[in-house]
Amino acid sequence: MIAPLTPLLVGLDFAGVAVFAATGALAGARSKHDLVTLAFFAAATGIGGGTLRDLLIGAPVFWVWDPGYVAVCIVAACAIWVLGARAWRFSALLWLDALGLAAYGVIGAAKAAAYGVPPLVCIVMGALTACFGGVVRDVLAGQPSILLRREITVSAALLAATIFVVLKWAGADDIAAAAAGFAAGFALRAGAILKGWQLPGFSGMAPEDEPAEPPRP
Repeated sequence: MIAPLTPLLVGLDFAGVAVFAATGALAGARSKHDLVTLAFFAAATGIGGGTLRDLLIGAPVFWVWDPGYVAVCIVAACAIWVLGARAWRFSALLWLDALGLAAYGVIGAAKAAAYGVPPLVCIVMGALTACFGGVVRDVLAGQPSILLRREITVSAALLAATIFVVLKWAGADDIAAAAAGFAAGFALRAGAILKGWQLPGFSGMAPEDEPAEPPRP
């Protein structure tokens, strides 16, 4: 039997959808789209990662059976529309994305665990849940995908999911495990935003240093 998510994790799930939906609406606002398009951006970003996760683990797609998730996306889009142009929009996009990565890293791992998925795959599902919506958002907005940036993004979601899974395996309750995972993931992403933290890149030859292909006969 599948264990239901606790109220804390359900609340974290709605929070993750809300902040990611806001980042999607903000991305649409930067391109001066209309309200309907902002709502589409918000929904695609807010529920995209969770949709892929549920399809992969064989769970009912969460927003199909609970219209509250779509409503949250619409409200987020309307809020961004009402706020209009603000100097802090880009900064808000970065920090909301950081909150969403941490929250969804935890909730993605938690839902996968509730469906009996092995711990390592739970961590992968946490990262996928946290990052796929952002990938969809960036594609829709014509921006470079978060997966192609050197700055720490996916790693923050992986850290949040890993700490949650490890603490649950060690016997911690949901509140402690979720709080620790969220805090660690958010702190790592915050460090990347404020301090420019990056993971080291591949140390092989740069493309211009690679030997030219020999001429063909």
